[in-house]
Amino acid sequence: MVSLKSKLFCTCPTDYRGKPPNTNICPICTGLPGALPVLNVKAVEEGLKIAVALHAEPSSASYFFRKSYFYPDLPKNFQITQYDKAGGVPLAHDGYYTLKKGKTIRIERIHMEEDPGRIYYEGGRGESRFSLVDYNRSGIALVEIVTSPDFTEPGEAREFLELLQKNLDEIGINVSEYEGSVRCDANISYAGGERVEVKNISGATEVEKALRYESVRQRNMATRGVKIRRETRSWDERRRITISSRSKEVEAEYRYMPEEDLPPVSLNQAIIKNIALNMRGSFEDRYRICTKYGVGEEAAKRLAGDPALYTLFMSIVGASGMDASRVGNVLANEFAFVVKKHNNPSLSGDISSLETIIRAYISDGDRSRFISATYSWISGIPVRAEEYKPKVDIDALIDKTLEKEIKNIGNLEGKRRLDYLMGQILKVSSQLNRKELYIKLQKKLEELG
Repeated sequence: MVSLKSKLFCTCPTDYRGKPPNTNICPICTGLPGALPVLNVKAVEEGLKIAVALHAEPSSASYFFRKSYFYPDLPKNFQITQYDKAGGVPLAHDGYYTLKKGKTIRIERIHMEEDPGRIYYEGGRGESRFSLVDYNRSGIALVEIVTSPDFTEPGEAREFLELLQKNLDEIGINVSEYEGSVRCDANISYAGGERVEVKNISGATEVEKALRYESVRQRNMATRGVKIRRETRSWDERRRITISSRSKEVEAEYRYMPEEDLPPVSLNQAIIKNIALNMRGSFEDRYRICTKYGVGEEAAKRLAGDPALYTLFMSIVGASGMDASRVGNVLANEFAFVVKKHNNPSLSGDISSLETIIRAYISDGDRSRFISATYSWISGIPVRAEEYKPKVDIDALIDKTLEKEIKNIGNLEGKRRLDYLMGQILKVSSQLNRKELYIKLQKKLEELG
């Protein structure tokens, strides 16, 4: 379930939890005649974030279809969804996700659809004398992730959902904010028999329990020679059993047809690239990028584990041209220390000011001044650039070193001479910005011929 303020095809609010039944509804989400859906663009953006996080290929054009079936929680008698056959194209396809031990789970497709309403059973599904329907949830945006049959035991399904939920939270989808935001339909077959679908399982722990129960049930039936039917079952959390809901429909029974009231969802590479640039990615993605920039292993783990720190790192490196490895180490260590002492504030100050503070610290190594300046930055106190200029004058240091080493570099040429002088200068001041020093020294040597 995607966390949005309004539903997928109408402006009804999505905050249905705790609300009186059937109050967050309108003619569109209750399927009244003549009501026309209008796509929520924000839902498409959230779906693309998920696609990028799962390494899936977004479709340049995707289409909505009507999936027809009768059930009390579906007021139109069809669900607006996306389809990958009969000319249909999902939002994204062909992705993958890696479990902790390195096993790859293939992602067949990612598509959007509307959520049905909610059915309440008095005392549990198997015992209730009647059911009640609340349409407050009807029409809320869902992003469905369809995996290939790569799981070999229930624990892998639980791990997949746990990691997926954590990563979705990291990229800002916030599925952990509300109970029931992540639901799972799990398909299982025993020894090549008919596939049974267990629907609407609430979360990672329950999917493992449901699959373990269902695997035992099917194995016992096969042992007794009882034929396993292709069917849809529901998981009863209270009694820890699955209950038969209906015979499993084949695709032809859904009578898929294009949704003519909605145009295709058209995407270009600029839109997809913008989504990718503005999302923080999973821990693994952030860690890989940090190490690619030359940040040490431990510092990279700290940056990757804190999306706010990682965002600062990428902003400063992208704008300043400073040595990325040194910026990363400062943010992960000294800066993170100050932030923790400040009770983890919101890191939303002026980036250019923080860049000035870090540049000065890298140049002169004055830790006390850095801590004081960082406290000011976190507290929202304006930072004046002239107060934090590096104490070491790089140009003067270069001139002094050249004067001292002029005899030693007489027989050195090109890069050997440059590297030798770099080493001599860094012996004097190891905290200098190496990139800045390299550029200035190279320019000075070119002037001298």
